[in-house]
Amino acid sequence: MNARSLLSTACFTALIAALPACKGSKAPEGAAAPAVTVTTPKQEPVVDYLELTGTVSASLTVNLVARVSGYLESVDFKDGAYVEKGQLLFSIEPKPYEQEVALDQAQLRQAQSEYDRQLELIKQNATSAASVENWLSKRDQAKAQVELAKLNLGYTKVTAPFAGRVGRRLVDAGNLVGAGGATQLATLSQLVPIYVYFNLNERDVLRVRKALAAQGKQPFSEVGKAPVHAALSGEEGFPHEGVLDFADSSVSASTGTLQLRAMFENKDLAMFPGLFVKVRIPLGEPNATLVIPDAAVASDQQGDYVLVVDEKNVVQRKNIEKGVMSAGGRVVRSGLASTDRVIVAGLQNAKTGATVRPDGAAKDANAR
Repeated sequence: MNARSLLSTACFTALIAALPACKGSKAPEGAAAPAVTVTTPKQEPVVDYLELTGTVSASLTVNLVARVSGYLESVDFKDGAYVEKGQLLFSIEPKPYEQEVALDQAQLRQAQSEYDRQLELIKQNATSAASVENWLSKRDQAKAQVELAKLNLGYTKVTAPFAGRVGRRLVDAGNLVGAGGATQLATLSQLVPIYVYFNLNERDVLRVRKALAAQGKQPFSEVGKAPVHAALSGEEGFPHEGVLDFADSSVSASTGTLQLRAMFENKDLAMFPGLFVKVRIPLGEPNATLVIPDAAVASDQQGDYVLVVDEKNVVQRKNIEKGVMSAGGRVVRSGLASTDRVIVAGLQNAKTGATVRPDGAAKDANAR
């Protein structure tokens, strides 16, 4: 065996001998447990509420149509403008209908004159009662024709049935409208007040029923007076206040939800149809509730949870049902006790089953 082979054999033997020592190496037994900051839940009076997503819808919507045929003479508004009740929006050429009124009024005068003559003749026994009744009928028919002609003349002026925002015109002036059927001219939407529609799932429906039962009220008996708050995208808090206006009579079998509607005054026209809004519904009076900093709450596929430190300073996981945000932090509906030490800082050092070193006294739950 030459010198190179002897050197390779010695190196290989030294490597094999070193492996067990590497595999069995341990961290120093005196290593300190990682530090974490803990807090105990704080009790404060909190109003429980639901937070949902709703859709804004006009309280009234009407399709403006041409009810008589003729050439569209003018469009009397700007596309997208806010219009008042009774404001003129479209004019259809009125001349043919004015002539129809004049013709029917002439026929009415003739029928009225002949009827009056027949009344004089019947007094002289110079005509029959049947003739008098015949001309009375003709007079009444002529009167009805005049009213109908005036009605059609009125339809040549398309006005706003209520105040609201009108969309773009669908027909330009000069086009023939109403021939062979009603022609849609535009759409008018009432924005004051305005509706917000939203849906409750089955679980939330049962929560509402339970909350109302605790107050001695029947399910959805508060329709028409229960407050509802809403916020548009980018708004802080829930600045728009409305009232619960409608609750459907049953849960939909296809979606498993119950449709509700809230009405908002919307005097500033901040909301308009098609917007998505956040909706908040208070559930009863304030109740003493556990509150923790929101930063302590984590979520995974199993749901929401917090990490707590037990009496042996070992980290444990507790699944919770979190509620709304309050002034003091995140409300915890269930899963947590008032004596639990919840980890609020150092979570990156806390692993379930590991020993940790709680940092001093519990911090106030307001520290978030």
